[in-house]
This record gives sequence, structure tokens and C-alpha cells, in this order.
Amino acid sequence: NERRSLVHLASRRHPLATPTAWQGAVRDLWRRAKFREERYAACDLALDPRHARFVDLDALPLFEEMIVAGAWWDFSDPLATHGVGRLLMDHPRPVAKQMRRWARSRDLWKRRSAIICQLRLGQDTDLGRLEECIAHNLDDEDFFIRKAIGWALRQYARTDAAWARRVVKKLGAR
Repeated sequence: NERRSLVHLASRRHPLATPTAWQGAVRDLWRRAKFREERYAACDLALDPRHARFVDLDALPLFEEMIVAGAWWDFSDPLATHGVGRLLMDHPRPVAKQMRRWARSRDLWKRRSAIICQLRLGQDTDLGRLEECIAHNLDDEDFFIRKAIGWALRQYARTDAAWARRVVKKLGAR
């Protein structure tokens, strides 16, 4: 799309050489945004593959800020699945610990992110963590939480349908 092309072009013409520069540019664009599209551009910049080398544990607070402040699926979902999910792959222990906290958070978008952050991990999905995040949110009647639970189960069912059926049966019996 045109916005992503513009972000890509700007990144190529004005390369960000350090994690600090990358985070500063993303935060500045996010926080100064007057229009939703500017926040989309901040997400594009945050998730641009040319900056993947900067996505380390120090990026988790940046993603958290954007998920909470964005407070809608169009921001939280890509940040959770592409940003937090990548961190989870690269730094499983500390990020898993944070996701356990997020799964119990008062913030709906952090809870949703904890549930869906493993969508792209397939065989590498931590099934115990996924089940735990789902279980903590199972009684929530909010559409976005219920949708996240269904999405996570459906996505993992593509890898192991029997596991997804067992979890649905087990958690449904609560």
C-alpha cells in the first residue's frame, strides 16, 4: 500500500543506524500523530524488516506503549503478532514472563496481545503459555477477547487440530 511504500522510501533515504534512533523515530511519529494514518506509519516503521536487528528486549516497552495507547485491534494485532511474537521467539523466558502478566492485565489490548502473540509461531508455539493466556481470559465476554481466543485456537489447529480440540473440551468444562 502507499503508506508502507512511503515509510519504506523514507527508511531507505534516512536510515536509522541504532536501536536508539529507531525507537526514537517510532516514538516520535507515534506520539506526535494527529491522524490515525500517522500511527499506522509508526507501526510500519516499528515492524519494517530493515529494522528487525533493533527489535530486542528494549523494544517491548515501545510495543506495549503503542498497544495500550492505540487501544484498538488495528494497532495491537500487528504489533502483537509481528513485534511481540518476534521478541518471544528471540527471548522466550523474559517475554513469556511479561505475557503472563499481560494476560492478567486490566488492559484489554494487552490481554488480547498476550493471547495472539504466538499466531505466527506454528510448531514453535508454547502450548502451555497459550492455554494459560486463554484460561485467564475465558470468562471475559468482550468481543475482542473472545475473537482473540478463537483466532489463536483456530490458527494453532492448523498445526495440531487434536490439541486445539482437547483444550476447547478441557477449558469448556470449567
